[in-house]
Amino acid sequence: MKKLELLGGLPPARFLREYWHKKPLLIRQAFPGLTPPLSRDALFALATGGDAKSQLITHFGQQWHTQSGPFGQLPSPRKKEWALQVHDVNLHDDGADALVRKFRFLPDARLDGLLISYATDAGGIGPHIDSGDIFLLQAQGQQRWRIGAQKDLTLVDGVPLKILQDFQPDREFVLEPGDMLYLPPHYAHEGVALGESMTCSIGFCAPLWQELGEAFLQFMAGSVALPGRYADPDLATGRAPAEISRIMLTRVSTEMNKMQFTADDVAIFLGEHLTTPKPAIFFDLPAAPLTAARFLQGAKKRGVALSRKTRMLYRGKHVFINGESFAAQAADKVSLHGLANMRVLEGEMVANASPDVMEALYNWYLDGWLDIGDAQQAGPARPLAS
Repeated sequence: MKKLELLGGLPPARFLREYWHKKPLLIRQAFPGLTPPLSRDALFALATGGDAKSQLITHFGQQWHTQSGPFGQLPSPRKKEWALQVHDVNLHDDGADALVRKFRFLPDARLDGLLISYATDAGGIGPHIDSGDIFLLQAQGQQRWRIGAQKDLTLVDGVPLKILQDFQPDREFVLEPGDMLYLPPHYAHEGVALGESMTCSIGFCAPLWQELGEAFLQFMAGSVALPGRYADPDLATGRAPAEISRIMLTRVSTEMNKMQFTADDVAIFLGEHLTTPKPAIFFDLPAAPLTAARFLQGAKKRGVALSRKTRMLYRGKHVFINGESFAAQAADKVSLHGLANMRVLEGEMVANASPDVMEALYNWYLDGWLDIGDAQQAGPARPLAS
């Protein structure tokens, strides 16, 4: 079984079997010699420029306060007890995207993104829980983490953050640069900076069933086909005009039960739902678009690479990209599945692709979803899962 250094030498299969969604794992020097994917100034620029969603959390004078970006100005790094969180940094920076791609022994369908937290001495966001799985990677400075598997998740009233009222930690760690702590969903934790600190949080979402159910019903609304109209030619008089009759209830129930959802319906919904770009995500269109002929000429030589903002998944013949879906021909699945898994398609594969695939690649180029280039491969989706 192949092992992963970022899992402390554990084979991914063992990590999934013993820790994933079950219990914490502390990994010392998961990333030896790690340097932050972004400098402090670059992170501040994302927050103040409004390119990424961000929050400023302060605890001045024992009072919690939070503010959403973009910010005109941030507190001085010399001032204690404040923290900055910048979301989805992997969508805005190549180095951050490369870091997230190290975790592709887990499915892309579960990936939420990279949140980078910067904090000054004693800064943090208080004891809390996360709804999904999370890897807390120390990128700069030191961070003291206290964790606990408590059941009381009551929150403090009157505080703008979801801070646990009665946090009862049972373990404590100080993380150095390169150290990483994995936590399953709803595992209580609190991080406090020891001096200036930067933490990379690689999160994997666990959506609520209610959220998925509501989205699925909306998705299926346009596919419902119930021909005909309610009729009651055998209607009889009754003593209670305001009561819904048993006959009417039965007839309507019978028609409603004709709505059946197939595995294909669910697959298409999931693919489109999971690849839909997050709000405020915009793609960079080519400034001077190439003609289709020039694009394909370059793509056949240098290959193509998906934009770091692009989400691409597949299930069988169904291919999903940025909220759109289509059924691929059997001969096209190799190239399209390869592009989704590797996030690049070599020039030779482009040259051997069908006209339909070439047309799709060109349209995605015009939309800013991919570009010509010899980008580094993100790595296979499943080579380490044994």
